[in-house]
Amino acid sequence: MKPARDTWLIFQYEVALLVRNPVNVAITLIQPITYLLLFTPFLKSVMHVSSYSNAFQIYVPSLFAAMGVFNGMFAGFTLLAALRQGVVTRHRVTPVSRVSLLLGRVLTHMLLIGFQAVVVTVAAVALGLRVQPGSFLFALVLLSLMVVLSVSIGYDLALLVPNESSLGTLLNSVSQPVSLLAGVLIPVSVAPLWVRNVADWNPFAWGTNGMRAIFQGHIGTSVVWQGSLIMAVVAVVTLVLSSRLFSREIA
Repeated sequence: MKPARDTWLIFQYEVALLVRNPVNVAITLIQPITYLLLFTPFLKSVMHVSSYSNAFQIYVPSLFAAMGVFNGMFAGFTLLAALRQGVVTRHRVTPVSRVSLLLGRVLTHMLLIGFQAVVVTVAAVALGLRVQPGSFLFALVLLSLMVVLSVSIGYDLALLVPNESSLGTLLNSVSQPVSLLAGVLIPVSVAPLWVRNVADWNPFAWGTNGMRAIFQGHIGTSVVWQGSLIMAVVAVVTLVLSSRLFSREIA
């Protein structure tokens, strides 16, 4: 029970910081909303989709994946900032468990990116998207797993490369190919065979394909359950490894 309580305390602390800075939260919505408005027409034309509703069913999950990959991995900068400002050090001298210091922050990013996903979906519904509430909630669960994986990777890279300049270059070098192979711009299904074969080794691609199937109403198809299982296993393994690295580095 103590780790759960400690995680909740850290989560409350981090959420309070977000609430006190609503402008920063609003700024994170500018890019996904812009892409939603400007890129969807391109996608509709390129993929010869019959309607904007169908185009949104393809592209909104792509935006979810993009937010999960980029916002999650670049969370490493927030960890570096907390380390630089001594926040982690002050928490470390309290009885709070080391793992909870990490888990509370991961939950905060899950909440923030989940909020972004809700706003993006509401905007897309206003523009013509049609999605069942149950399907949307399932997509949020899959997005949460994606966030856990990407935040864990971002934290690991931040701990291994604790320099903002080098970390930015490294994160871009990792996130760009990962996102492209996940099909966050154009579905991987239209890519050459060798690209699709490489994408099969990318867990984010399975998550993106699963979310697309969910938004298209195919919640019972194999790609949804395979993607959910793969994302769950990889996210848990990565989180455990990240927790060990985090506990060791701040000991």
